[in-house]
Amino acid sequence: MYVQELWRYPVKSMRGEQVAEVTLDRTGIAGDRNIIVVSEGLDRIITARTHPNLLGLRASISEDGMTLIEGHVWDSSAALALTRNAVGESIRLVDAGTRAERFDVLPLLVATDGAVRELDVDLRRLRPNIVIGDVLGHAERSWPGASLLSGSIVIDVAQLRPRCVMTTFDPDTLNQDLEVLRKIVREVEGKLALDCAVASPGVLHVNDHIFLHPNSKGHLS
Repeated sequence: MYVQELWRYPVKSMRGEQVAEVTLDRTGIAGDRNIIVVSEGLDRIITARTHPNLLGLRASISEDGMTLIEGHVWDSSAALALTRNAVGESIRLVDAGTRAERFDVLPLLVATDGAVRELDVDLRRLRPNIVIGDVLGHAERSWPGASLLSGSIVIDVAQLRPRCVMTTFDPDTLNQDLEVLRKIVREVEGKLALDCAVASPGVLHVNDHIFLHPNSKGHLS
């Protein structure tokens, strides 16, 4: 198996960017979901589950390490105006640093080409961080409890990810197709891709080899 694609999402719930390498530490991918959208009163995090137009805004990281929203520095008035327009209410953009609320479950979401191919779904709807290639069919379903190894990097696989309404929005047009989620529910019990944590950090590159290591009982869960 190998690393087929790498993705990071500099602003939570916004469109991400495909990259050639990522730095992994215990908090996930450097630069991933560091900026979050919160209500004006700072009492709730706003995501694309309830405000899908956020998916239409592109977030990226510049060469000098600055998070951008549609090319504007994230804490600029232009970036704030674009985000407010997408959300439709007064909001704030907050640097979450390494705080756990950046993530819905765990810091990494790993998808496999086999499962994506079997379901015939645009993998961008799944918002993975790592896409692993050369995986047969739905083999990922036996991986929870095992670890993924690449050089010194160790990624622990916790569970299959229950999917939500965000999968129903086309990443290009934002048009909604509820049949996408119905199909995931019907064919794979609503769970697709893997919630993972970084056990041993390092730098991961596209095309790096990656290996599956059994759990402590000597077999895949």
